[in-house]
Amino acid sequence: MADILSQGEIDALLSALSTGEMDADELKKEELEKKIKVYDFKRALRFSKDQIRSISRIHENFARLLTTYFSAQLRTFVQISVASVDQLPYEEFIRSIPTMTILNVFEPAPLDGRFLMEVNPNIAYAMLDRLLGGKGVSINKVENLTEIETRIMSQLFMRTLDSFQDAWSSVIELDPIMSDIEVNPQFLQMVSPNETVVVISLSTTISETSGMINICLPHVVLEDILPKLSVHYWMQEKKKQRQAGEQEAIERKVRQAPLLVQAELGRSEITIQEFLQLDVGDVIELNQPINQPLQVNVGGWKKFLAQPGKLKNHVAVQVTEVIEEAEYDE
Repeated sequence: MADILSQGEIDALLSALSTGEMDADELKKEELEKKIKVYDFKRALRFSKDQIRSISRIHENFARLLTTYFSAQLRTFVQISVASVDQLPYEEFIRSIPTMTILNVFEPAPLDGRFLMEVNPNIAYAMLDRLLGGKGVSINKVENLTEIETRIMSQLFMRTLDSFQDAWSSVIELDPIMSDIEVNPQFLQMVSPNETVVVISLSTTISETSGMINICLPHVVLEDILPKLSVHYWMQEKKKQRQAGEQEAIERKVRQAPLLVQAELGRSEITIQEFLQLDVGDVIELNQPINQPLQVNVGGWKKFLAQPGKLKNHVAVQVTEVIEEAEYDE
């Protein structure tokens, strides 16, 4: 993607052209010479821009869910947001993270393979300190995690998989399972070194401690669902196939649903003073003329016109006209 100049750089460039410090013809010549672009086959771009945008959108939702989850668990200020989404070789990702860190490996069933959540030691120990009643101070001693510390961290990060599942639910129903927790990335070989992975970096702040949480998703694991991450998939209209007898069953249920039918004899307006003075035998004048049909409401909506009468010693109304939808809308 072409570099975008700031307003200050544009002003400086225009000033240099106007003073003669730079020649426009030379700039055009340099631009023609730069048409050849270097491509590194070791950094194969396996994810399209649409797919990267979809993954970014999913993990923005994941970051919001994590913020809510960690705020409730740690009872302190927590802020998590997506800092970047990049695709790079797995080997390059492993070299970029600390030599000693918290590596949560989980299996995203029904997908084949494993995902990785790398938590910076500063963040991990701030969380641990809060869980143990402290102020959230980070002490980086990840090389000698005790069994109790490992157990507490495993349970804390295991519950983040529920948020991960919710974030991906619009694409695929995952059932992720935490399979391992490591501290040395050199001992972790999820995929081949040259395999392309997409790394989502989450900028995380716990109380006064800041750090990064990195989500590593290998291309080989996401390959089967990549079509669902394109814009064309989201724009397509999904049509659900009705099962045999489903429509008839719905119609039967709707026909049996009870409806409130009300025949409105008329309306009247009186003052509060008149209302307080009402007594048995008083007559309230309605606004409904005796020679005009009554309005019949069904479920609160005006549907029929009718005339009052009796049927087998019961007060009744006889429908004289059906109010069409056009008339009702008007």
